[in-house]
Amino acid sequence: MDLFEYQGKQFFARYGIPVSDGEAVTEVEAAVAAADRVGYPVVIKAQVQVGGRGKAGGIKLAANADEARQYATDIIGMDIKGHTVEFVWVEHA
Repeated sequence: MDLFEYQGKQFFARYGIPVSDGEAVTEVEAAVAAADRVGYPVVIKAQVQVGGRGKAGGIKLAANADEARQYATDIIGMDIKGHTVEFVWVEHA
């Protein structure tokens, strides 16, 4: 079974396994709004089913709304090993 990180976390949460608060979003402003709700600092993570997201620049730590906006802009639409990032997971760091 291939799951995105956010799907696995939602599955774990459903069964009472502790996971970080977060949201999967597809748009930059939604990422900023999610970061505001979750609370800074946050991690903006590309959701692709391939390893190496961090080394490719698909995982960034944002300390405020301006950084969250910039990183979401950079990551959404990024190509990571032939996979286009369509959405990101925003969670409390």
